[in-house]
Amino acid sequence: MNRADDVFAALVEAHRELDEAESRRLDARLILLLANEVGDGERVLALIRDARADGAGSVQSTGAAGKGEGG
Repeated sequence: MNRADDVFAALVEAHRELDEAESRRLDARLILLLANEVGDGERVLALIRDARADGAGSVQSTGAAGKGEGG
């Protein structure tokens, strides 16, 4: 992922000064917006399964919409 550090910093900043409920709402809105951008329901469902399976582990990039870094 290009600009990963910038994306992480923007995400942290977006959550600054939000209480837990506001933070969860922000996450939910962002997730729905990103799912819409991916545009592939099967891919989104697979990513949800992957995220759930990883639990509290580290996040690993699967590339743009799962196509790998090279497209």
